[in-house]
Amino acid sequence: MFFQRLMNNMFTTAVFFLLLAVSSAAKEEQCMGGAPMENISSFLGMTLEYDLADFICCNNHVWAEDKGYLEWPEVDLFSRLDPSEEIIFYDSVCGQPLFVAPRGRSFDHFKAESIKHGWPSFRPEEMISENVILHDDGRMESICGTHLGHNLPEGGVDRYCIDLVCIAGSPASGLDFNATTYLSSAEQWSGKTKSNKVVSIVIAAVILVILGVIGCFVKKRCYPYAPKEKETISVESDDVEYSQGKDRNTDSSSASSEGEEKEQN
Repeated sequence: MFFQRLMNNMFTTAVFFLLLAVSSAAKEEQCMGGAPMENISSFLGMTLEYDLADFICCNNHVWAEDKGYLEWPEVDLFSRLDPSEEIIFYDSVCGQPLFVAPRGRSFDHFKAESIKHGWPSFRPEEMISENVILHDDGRMESICGTHLGHNLPEGGVDRYCIDLVCIAGSPASGLDFNATTYLSSAEQWSGKTKSNKVVSIVIAAVILVILGVIGCFVKKRCYPYAPKEKETISVESDDVEYSQGKDRNTDSSSASSEGEEKEQN
């Protein structure tokens, strides 16, 4: 019993510290401990909420700016873009280029898709793939740890639904990036997203099975001699008869002894 409790406590403690380490690491890595640039509040002449950017980009992995935020009167993204040119969107924290749009489609398509979904929507050829991390669960962040949004495939092709406040930065100092000659290496088809989820599930199941086998082994190792159930001993009828017969023989022997004593007397 002592060994079983010891193993359970050790396992629970290990899991706790593992989760704590992962959580702490994730918190430290986001935005590299920094914050959005001050000038994002006036990106392209807009009025963006700095506190919103700080929370969404650097203190969050789940929430997003309001749907339709890009159409708010003080924002109105597409009225500030030149339909005849590509625009480079930079990380709001570190100034690394993240997306170049529209590319491989028209400005009207880029605008219509973004307004339809409520957030700036980019396609694989528009991503600066070296600077963007796409996680298996669809979450996206920059190489600087800035939360960007999520991958929400549409029509069998990746579609990156991105928070405007996180891509409203200025180019980093000394940055050398030529958008004209750049070709994205992002994978176009998003079927891998589903397969990755399946692989993750299979791996998790295998780990659980291995832990179960180890648990059984440890239990047998610690308790090689399991207590056996108590055996119920039943008295057979023959034994009863034998006992009764033995008693009868004893009684008859006593009677005969008494008879012999009387005759002697």
